[in-house]
Amino acid sequence: MIPKIRKRDGRVVDFDNNKVFQAIWKAAQAVGGEDQERAKVLADMVIHTIENKQIEGIPSVEQIQDVVEKVLVEHGHTKTAKSFILYRQKRKELREAKSLLGLNDDESKLSLNALKVLEGRYLQKDQQGNLIENPKEMFERVARNVAQAEIKFQGNPEETEKEFYELITSGYFLPNSPTLMNAGTKIQQLSACFVLPIDDNIPSIFEAVKNTAIIHQSGGGTGFSFNRIRPKGDPVGTTGGIASGPISFLKVFDAATEQIKQGGKRRGANMGILRIDHPDILDFITAKERNDSINNFNLSVAMTDKFMDAVENDTTYDLINPATKEVVTSPRARRVFDLICTMAWKNGEPGVIFIDKINKYNPTPHIGELESTNPCGEQPLLPFESCNLGSINLSNLVKEKQFNWEKFKEVIHTATHFLDNVIEMNQYPLADIDRMTKANRKIGLGVMGFADMLIKLRISYGSSESVELAEKIMSTIDQESKVASYNLAKVRGTYPNFPGSSHDDGQEQHRYRNATTTTIAPTGSISVIASCSSGIEPLFAISYIRKTPQFELMEVNPLFEEVARAEGFYTEDLVKHVAKRGSVQGMEEIPENIRNIFVTSMDLTPEQHIKMQATFQKHVDNAVSKTVNFPFSATVEEVAEVYKMAYDSGCKGTTIYRDGSRDVQVLNVTRNPKETKEPKKDPIEKTDEGITVGEEYAGGCTTCNL
Repeated sequence: MIPKIRKRDGRVVDFDNNKVFQAIWKAAQAVGGEDQERAKVLADMVIHTIENKQIEGIPSVEQIQDVVEKVLVEHGHTKTAKSFILYRQKRKELREAKSLLGLNDDESKLSLNALKVLEGRYLQKDQQGNLIENPKEMFERVARNVAQAEIKFQGNPEETEKEFYELITSGYFLPNSPTLMNAGTKIQQLSACFVLPIDDNIPSIFEAVKNTAIIHQSGGGTGFSFNRIRPKGDPVGTTGGIASGPISFLKVFDAATEQIKQGGKRRGANMGILRIDHPDILDFITAKERNDSINNFNLSVAMTDKFMDAVENDTTYDLINPATKEVVTSPRARRVFDLICTMAWKNGEPGVIFIDKINKYNPTPHIGELESTNPCGEQPLLPFESCNLGSINLSNLVKEKQFNWEKFKEVIHTATHFLDNVIEMNQYPLADIDRMTKANRKIGLGVMGFADMLIKLRISYGSSESVELAEKIMSTIDQESKVASYNLAKVRGTYPNFPGSSHDDGQEQHRYRNATTTTIAPTGSISVIASCSSGIEPLFAISYIRKTPQFELMEVNPLFEEVARAEGFYTEDLVKHVAKRGSVQGMEEIPENIRNIFVTSMDLTPEQHIKMQATFQKHVDNAVSKTVNFPFSATVEEVAEVYKMAYDSGCKGTTIYRDGSRDVQVLNVTRNPKETKEPKKDPIEKTDEGITVGEEYAGGCTTCNL
């Protein structure tokens, strides 16, 4: 018998014979092995070999694994040996990543992808680019800094720090990226979303360009309405010249953004919005017809109720010069609507927001109209307003196929407290933003891991059961975050713009600390850190191949792998087959009940996508980030139906994406390489070998690497 074994960190522990068997059995299952007794015999051979070799001293983990490989190869189990070697390689990479970050192998449960994302974008570095903190220290920095807001309200910062640290390290909640990056640093800019005003004059336009650069440097994203800029060709009274129009200035912002990196990490993101009744709307709709233009902007058309009524009734509507307030022309609404749908079908842009619906739920109409959103469209804001976001990981609240509703409510209250503290600790990039943000105190609590949660509960995404659960989840967040905001207001006071707001209705329970409390964000990078699915999106792919300069690695959705192994149908060949298809639907070798719960975005109908978005929107103060995915074969008419459906069902906007329609696409399932242009940079694509992803792919959004 082998009494002891030496672990990699030097510790000596009792040897467990069963671990050798389990390692061999898992490797065999991965390549279709079914003979459990044979795995036991091979495990006995490994142990016998180690004993006979009479290894000097206590054998190490590495020595035992070397013997496992040798025994498997010598006895003709080359496929199982290869599977075992691949497993060792994955574990080695994870250990090395942890070691570089100052963590031992048992100290952090973060995935390899999470560690890579943290190292590249979040952990603090010195001037030479060397890491000066590890993930644990990052979470400590964030919790300690955000808890300091308690001092202002005679709270207990030490106790609050413990609560916040537990909240973000337990995997239940993460704040938006700037909070993780900047809390407790010299930058101290903690918000993700900003909207800046642009007036119809050169000083205002270039002041906004300057302010955009400042915000992007601090890690924030910006949104703009270009509606106040006079149309192209209008006379300019001060100079006697001719106006160049909003599109030309949008390109100025785009060029400036190209040179500025967000927080020193990546180029900034923007949202450009133009109302449907602006005279230059046709130029705006077609501004990104070429895929190499205005790449630092998402564009959305602000559709009005009047326009949508005109589309429905096939009548004309007025285009109004914002400088003179005069009607310029009155085109047929359906022709303009059809152009929007055609451009969105072509490459996903522009998206649409329903500006009247957004303002119908504006909590502070006495302060001003909402005119733009942040870059991903989920956060409408007033000019000079910002918002900090955070997301609850629903997946982690499921244990043994049961959702923990009590823990969920507890997390909502602590997260609301956290986000309100962020407003106090934030070092805003502009005095106007400081003033407006603190006057309304908007926060946006949302979710991630929704698709993973459904899988763990054995519920099919898009089913009536999933929609009912979505409503219960979001209504609970809405109700409990409002209770938490009310409780905060009792101690800290209501938001300053509360008098005259929609909440100022004489009811005590509506005296909130925050003008808004809920938002559904796309959660690109933070969902990678949390090792969960993005926002409320369905899974995009069950498995794919990650390509790096050194090697290719098959990555499998961990929940699918867990279920497949438990049900006994997991093999490497199966996973490769899934990666080629992008879906498990129709695969008879996978049980039907399993196929039903592993639904991908392309398996859903557009109606199912919109229904899920609308269900969440019913209980969200701000808006919902959600992409309606179409196959390459979709028609313009189908896009039009989705826009109408989104409007009729109460969504505040929507984004569609037809697979394979864009040159630079992070993830796609192109059916025929000849049907799309050659990608210009590291996309995720479907080739003959399967869906492949670049080493920088962080998961989440299918059209942007957030």
